[in-house]
Amino acid sequence: MRRRRSLTGRGAGALVAALCCLIAANLLGARVLLYLGVLLAALTLFSLLAVRLPRRSGTVTRQISTDLLTVSETSRVSVRFSLRAIRVPRGLWHDVLPDAVSADSGGEYPPENGRLSYLITGVRRGVWPVGPLMLRTVDPFGLAQREQAFGETRSVTVVPEVFALAPLAVRVGAAGGTAHTSSTRLGQGSDNLSPRGYIPGDSMRRIHWRATAHRGQLMVRQEEEESSPDAVVVLDRSGRRWDAPGAEADPAFEAAVSLCASAALHLASEGYSVDVLDSAGTLLGALRGHEDDRDGLLTALAMVTPRGENRDLVALIGGTPPGPLVYITGRLDEDDAAVLRAAGAAAPMLFSTEPLPGATEAATRHGWTVARLGGDISAAWEDAVSARIGVGDVPR
Repeated sequence: MRRRRSLTGRGAGALVAALCCLIAANLLGARVLLYLGVLLAALTLFSLLAVRLPRRSGTVTRQISTDLLTVSETSRVSVRFSLRAIRVPRGLWHDVLPDAVSADSGGEYPPENGRLSYLITGVRRGVWPVGPLMLRTVDPFGLAQREQAFGETRSVTVVPEVFALAPLAVRVGAAGGTAHTSSTRLGQGSDNLSPRGYIPGDSMRRIHWRATAHRGQLMVRQEEEESSPDAVVVLDRSGRRWDAPGAEADPAFEAAVSLCASAALHLASEGYSVDVLDSAGTLLGALRGHEDDRDGLLTALAMVTPRGENRDLVALIGGTPPGPLVYITGRLDEDDAAVLRAAGAAAPMLFSTEPLPGATEAATRHGWTVARLGGDISAAWEDAVSARIGVGDVPR
């Protein structure tokens, strides 16, 4: 934060003029120039003392209308500023803001309504400080100025933008993602059920006589439970997939993070239990129908950056294949796509911001539905969904 000089441009000019008058008075012997030089110097010194000597202290309380600010979303910041001073100065105030948000956070002090407020718009993901509040006052002659900081900073979390996505259209599991259905098929005539060994306490009605005769030990009918599978969203943030992080945000990575958030929330709205992982196996969030789950995921995604290496996807998913599987990556070549297995998922969809030649064909051979991820996230998702159902129009 750049500090302002104590003298304004007018004050610096007055000081230079005073020095010139004193030199000219000495050279020309003009007493009036001496008086003028002393007057300008004294006036500048008086202005400095007038703005610097008064003691001021104050407290600042900020309130932001939304806890999580989405990229491109606007929120209002209300600031209560209690200043303790001999007299209330008139000046200009502004809140110090990061480049990650845009706002006109300044105005005249004291404000007419007694409260300072302004609108901020999210520009870049992350957790950023807002503040401190700066109050700038100038003496009545405009020769000297004072800028003083009040209050502490407050963090604002800018989360990725979430887009509305087309319905998945293909129901995975017994009831899609809307319910965990179970069917228990017991009783006579259920010989097609897989039997298990008898456990003390099992009902004699459940004895599977054919399996008992075949294996020579008591076997009972296995209670068969059918559940709709969970959904998994994987964000591949390994360093080699993306450009090196710089001062500016990488549009490709920002699109990937935004799709990750959008896909996870969309699948959760369709009734799936959603796990969101990164390519190293770190759990970024789990959506189980609670509002806190949503906020926790968005907060985690606000801070992710490209780093590390990726693990094998099959090992990442584990032994239970998911229903929908969304894998989001950056630069993908043919060799990497050839070893990217779908882990037995019922509906695997692969999104790449930069599929290199041959990558799409190699991934398709493993059952992936591949779509290129560009600036239009909703269109990329719709392309993938349309390809899965084999038609050009997605049912709304």
